[in-house]
Amino acid sequence: MGDCSPERRSGCGLLGAVFGRPRKSPSPTPVQTPKVQRPNVKIDPSNDQTQGDRVIPRPGPNYKSQPVRQHHPPQAATPPRNVEPVQGRKVPLPGMGLSGELDSMIKDHQMVKGAGSLVRASSGNVMLHSNLGNLRQPNEVIEQRSYARRNEAPRKAAKKSEKGDVFCRALSTRMDPEELKILGNEHYKNGDFAEALSLYEAAISVDPNKAAYRSNKSAALTAMGKLLEAALECREAIRIDPFYQRAHNRLATLYVRLGDPEKGLYHFKQAGPEADPDAMNRAAKVQSHLHKCTEAKRQHDWTTLFKETALATSAGADSAPLIFALKAEALLKLNRHQEAVQAMADGPDLDTEECTKFFGPIASASLLVMQARVAMAEGRFDDAWAAAEGACRLDPNNKEARSATRRAQALSAARSKGNDHFKAGRYEEARGAYGEGLEHAPNNALLLCNRAACEAKLNHYNKAVEDCNAALSIRPGYTKARLRRADCYAKMRNWGACLQDCQVLVRENPNDGEAAKLLDEAKSRLE
Repeated sequence: MGDCSPERRSGCGLLGAVFGRPRKSPSPTPVQTPKVQRPNVKIDPSNDQTQGDRVIPRPGPNYKSQPVRQHHPPQAATPPRNVEPVQGRKVPLPGMGLSGELDSMIKDHQMVKGAGSLVRASSGNVMLHSNLGNLRQPNEVIEQRSYARRNEAPRKAAKKSEKGDVFCRALSTRMDPEELKILGNEHYKNGDFAEALSLYEAAISVDPNKAAYRSNKSAALTAMGKLLEAALECREAIRIDPFYQRAHNRLATLYVRLGDPEKGLYHFKQAGPEADPDAMNRAAKVQSHLHKCTEAKRQHDWTTLFKETALATSAGADSAPLIFALKAEALLKLNRHQEAVQAMADGPDLDTEECTKFFGPIASASLLVMQARVAMAEGRFDDAWAAAEGACRLDPNNKEARSATRRAQALSAARSKGNDHFKAGRYEEARGAYGEGLEHAPNNALLLCNRAACEAKLNHYNKAVEDCNAALSIRPGYTKARLRRADCYAKMRNWGACLQDCQVLVRENPNDGEAAKLLDEAKSRLE
């Protein structure tokens, strides 16, 4: 199935995106403990001192007495360094406490599993049993003294960082992973998704090669709204068990919501009887709308593109960043900049690194280009510049990314130059600088509003009103442009138009003192 999986080939081609599978990191090398030389000492079970009920025979005629040895209390006894203690299950001593009992449970569990003296930590790494620190039983024999001394400094450094979570690691291995999964399922059913996620992660730390734990973790992440992480966990579950049909169905549903119905339909087929028929129908509808989106964009039919992106979102692709980006692009082309800004804000807020890992660098670069264009329309030129440069790094061959970078640089430079002239009182030079920026973006509301301020300072009120009108036609909610126009109307003694603008401003922001002052003046003039 590996060669046929869509993760190994390019995606649906909506923006020429290649959804690459992230490269797996190599498995950690198991820690090797140095061998200890054991003396040739034979231990006779019949001479074991733990047998308190044995019969002591009388000495024979050839018996020679041995020197009497001084016996010390068990607490002060120090066993030889190179003698390995007799392996056997220890009976918990009275009053040994929770930590001692927990340590005994961990050792017994690992001996049954055949893991020897290695304990698996909750992070998935393998750690030495002696790293459990103060969880050691009283009077327990400490092995590998020479190894401990050689590594005393690294252990002290590690102990500082692990002091707070070593007990949690031990607790994660105290229970059977199936019990952890069952507890997680109970929390999931009760709506406590964060606690369920923690329990599933604890189960994975004990047994990382169980696909069901990964799939359950994906369900918890989905419920928490972390769809990209959930999809990546489903991918891992399928890697572990390629025939896990429930994980295929879960991943297919996530693909549809994230805007890739083709891969969703592929995994629905792999899900067999576990496939959700309703979800499959939604995938087909989303796929149909996306094909129409591609065709509308090719023909520059921006009205149809806007319509089809809205239909694709309502059909099931409710968390698809590329579809929201297409919708914003259509609105920008229609000079509805305020709606374009809102369309991008309505989309999912995803981390660029996670997007690249899931969608691939080309699709992520296209998404960054659209974010840059929306930021320029909103007047955030520096943010646009950063987004465009990020797109160039992800896809150096993206012509739109390079063009967006140049435009963002030009707009940022024009605004900075114009602001410097305006602050210095050189209003004609400032007007010219803002005009240079408008040559790169004729419909940029911020530059139009700034140029209107220059015209007003030069007493060109009609030209200032024209620039404000242009800015408000693109962004009707641009408060600064409306206030500037109201001020120009007041200086032109057009009190009726001034009154209308001030009423809108006060209704939107009752705490706007400047607008309230103009409103009172307009009312008094009209009385």
